[in-house]
Amino acid sequence: MNMIYAILGVTLAPFAGVLITGADRILTAKFQSRTGPPILQPMYDIAKLWAKQPMIAHRFQPLCVYVYLAAAMVSVALFFAQSDLLLIFFIQAVGAIFLVIGAFLVPSPFSQAGANRELIQILTYEPLIIIVLAGIYLHTGSFKISAIYAMDKPLLMNLPLLFIVFGYALTIKLRKSPFDISASHHAHQELVRGVLTEYSGKMLALIEIAHLYETILILGLCSLFWSSGILGMTVLLVLTYLAEIVVDNISARMSFRWMLKSVWSTGLVLSAVNLVWLYSRGAA
Repeated sequence: MNMIYAILGVTLAPFAGVLITGADRILTAKFQSRTGPPILQPMYDIAKLWAKQPMIAHRFQPLCVYVYLAAAMVSVALFFAQSDLLLIFFIQAVGAIFLVIGAFLVPSPFSQAGANRELIQILTYEPLIIIVLAGIYLHTGSFKISAIYAMDKPLLMNLPLLFIVFGYALTIKLRKSPFDISASHHAHQELVRGVLTEYSGKMLALIEIAHLYETILILGLCSLFWSSGILGMTVLLVLTYLAEIVVDNISARMSFRWMLKSVWSTGLVLSAVNLVWLYSRGAA
């Protein structure tokens, strides 16, 4: 049964990602008093990129793209199979690193700067995700997703501050302002797309598909905080993503120094408070 869920997850995740990304663009356009694109515009963009001839700047770049996409697909498959959270975390981390390696392979100053920024983003959100996973383990006694979904009460009741910390990682991973420092989706912020500057055609299309998988994965991890009911889970995901869109539209992009300072200081303090409170309750 888990294998069936994994296959369905890998098959349907890109389509769900297209709808979510399309709704994101429409809401963003409404916030900015624009008409906005159709909801299937992300799919049209990928099809357009797929039809273009890629310009390969380095012979190992395609390998980096394939590993990045494979890691995203495997991570989603393992999530829907309700596998181990740590395994999912390390697999998606490998994909993220290969995306950075692909950008570092090209001597373009824009690509190099984007790769450095992307690496800083990874070093910013990965420790936060590890802390969140540690909090989940302290509360449930397991890293298994199946064990979390089997709980009667939602994690959010006992890990509210860790959910806020996870929100920081979610904002960075979705490339939302104020943390979109390596590959902004907003044309008015970047003439080139940082870490994605030297990718084109099918290679860029595959990266966009991988990003759709990552969007579903990160929202899937968010759903773990309300696993006791479909209605509550849906409301949590909708409100969380809506909050991400609002923050993206009211925030200016900041520097990587500000990102490190604000995310680590706030994230570590909130995590420590939540973990101490959780430990004290368990000890009592």
